[in-house]
Amino acid sequence: MISDRVRAIWCRELKRDDIALDDDFFALGGQSVVMVNIQGAYLTELGAEVPMDQLFLHPTVASISAYLESQGAVTR
Repeated sequence: MISDRVRAIWCRELKRDDIALDDDFFALGGQSVVMVNIQGAYLTELGAEVPMDQLFLHPTVASISAYLESQGAVTR
């Protein structure tokens, strides 16, 4: 499931293990460098190129997962 992979990426990049599906990236302490790392992880791990504006529009695991699914991202 994509949301599990997205959550794992966020946990790794934000160095937290308590991220819920509806937690806001920015409220968790997310900032631009972390966002770029997550963007790269989406590309290498999920095969999905996510424009930066979409990361701002979808600041939760649930919302970015839905976006990734709509773009045809797959888990490997």
